[in-house]
Amino acid sequence: MKKREEKNRILILGGSGFIGNGLYKELHSYFDVHCTYCQQHGAFSENQIFHKFCVEEDSMFLLLNEIKPTVIISAINGEFKSQFETHKEIVNYALLNDGCAVLYISSVEVFNGKSSHPSYENDTTFSEKATGKFKISVEKLLLETIPQQTAILRLPIVLGINSPEILHLRQCIRHKAAFEVFPNLVITTTTINKVCQQIHYIINQSLRGIFHLASNDMVHHEDLFREITSKMGDKMPIFKSVFTSNEDKYNAIIPKKNKLPDSHQITVSQVIEECSLNEEIISIK
Repeated sequence: MKKREEKNRILILGGSGFIGNGLYKELHSYFDVHCTYCQQHGAFSENQIFHKFCVEEDSMFLLLNEIKPTVIISAINGEFKSQFETHKEIVNYALLNDGCAVLYISSVEVFNGKSSHPSYENDTTFSEKATGKFKISVEKLLLETIPQQTAILRLPIVLGINSPEILHLRQCIRHKAAFEVFPNLVITTTTINKVCQQIHYIINQSLRGIFHLASNDMVHHEDLFREITSKMGDKMPIFKSVFTSNEDKYNAIIPKKNKLPDSHQITVSQVIEECSLNEEIISIK
């Protein structure tokens, strides 16, 4: 029987998204979990623990004071300026509630200006793209204002049997359509199930700091999806190779300083195994 940890009231911002909804499913049996959603959806609007919140329109201050969370997990999307204002309100709430932890879902994008080697937790962030620059700004806000209450959770490409990339791959296989792969791009990866398990552990252990929730090893983007496809069966999509340079480029984050226990780590081969489960198994689950 699952033990419920009532001491933590968790608010997941972006609970209707792929990452946020995975976290809700992982955590709601153990904690008092509340989530936000933006787009109208009957299943969410009728659920009392899902709260309508649109980052461009609504006040985070009012929601925080209504729910009074002890853990805030930010997996929210939306216009960057509005998102940043929302995170400033989160900081103000945390400053007034020093027992409140803030877990920010960041990504490998904070290093996309560095492509000559993989990146570790304490490496200096640098991005040439808008998404990466924005995530760097939120990381900086949290680490400079509430460092003792902050966990930065950087993710690589997150796969799984129901992830957007694997669903797209299955569609391309079914219709013999083109699926883009990048032969010279070296990446790390993980699965939604592993990420949710890791974040559950981080909450239970009250861990703070910067975490790279990625595989311990690397793989070329093309090799990863070719191996997943070959394990799914005999049918193939049309692999469209996209070359962005003549040499290998890295879009990889690796855990080094803040490694979680072995049971909470993952390898590329484990990601491939989980993603290549056949559809009969998926329907049974």
